[in-house]
Amino acid sequence: MRSSYTFLVFFVCLVISTAIYGQEDTSSMLSFMDEEEAPTINYAKASFKTNRIINLHSIENTAPGVMDVKISHRFGIINQGVYDIFGLDVAQMRIGYDLGITDRLCIGGGRSTLDKAFDGYIKYKVLRQSSGKRNMPISVSLVAGMALKTIKYSEPDRVNYFWSRGYYNFHLLLARKFSEAFTLQLTPSMVHRNLTKTKAEVNDVFALGIGARQKITKRLTVNLEYIYVLPDQLAEQYVNSLSVGFDLETGGHVFQMHFTNSQGMNENAFITETVNKWDKFEFRFGFNLSRVFTLWDPKRS
Repeated sequence: MRSSYTFLVFFVCLVISTAIYGQEDTSSMLSFMDEEEAPTINYAKASFKTNRIINLHSIENTAPGVMDVKISHRFGIINQGVYDIFGLDVAQMRIGYDLGITDRLCIGGGRSTLDKAFDGYIKYKVLRQSSGKRNMPISVSLVAGMALKTIKYSEPDRVNYFWSRGYYNFHLLLARKFSEAFTLQLTPSMVHRNLTKTKAEVNDVFALGIGARQKITKRLTVNLEYIYVLPDQLAEQYVNSLSVGFDLETGGHVFQMHFTNSQGMNENAFITETVNKWDKFEFRFGFNLSRVFTLWDPKRS
């Protein structure tokens, strides 16, 4: 009788302990499943292959700790014929760099042979397109830059002021990656010129840039860029900038090949000083060659 009682107590304790541990295991499993099913934030990536669409800034930033060195060429207009090898004998060049400071902040600068101009900029990403736990339909960045022409004065005997050839530019980048293949970006812009060539022109020029990218293969995209300058701001000889081209990614390089009617490669040049017209075959071949170098690992620092 005593053994039966002992066995009964043991059996009851075993059942209770099994139920308790089973409940804990079930709770742990449910908690683990809840963690797995918890929504995450999925950010849009690789909207463009580099931080430039063609001439304009793209929504992409240079990664933190990375320096992107760019060598850019714009050749002569192709209607010059065989004598100039359809413009290849004539070229303007810019050498520049872009440096990622954080995942939202980058800076850059460069020097162009056209007007011997120096330029620099700072770029900050305000919003990132995302889905999941946080739904943000677009990415937003702010860009502020300046440029200074250092070419010799055409009339050195008159009074010339150093900063009269200074230019400032401001951009709001609004981009959406609609799919893995297609991205669209709007770029409202303003260029301030300290001195204009004629009194009929305004110092503050407002424009709207439109850029698009269509992915063809994993390494090849087609890019289109158009900059509409609002009326009654520039002299009659200036026209809107239009560019179309390809981006080809090869390892650590991105090779951007395009045709454009703009000669200059800083904002005051291609937004306010484009004179060539596509309908007269006054467009030129150009390229941007991009090579990235890792200067530091932000995770270690």
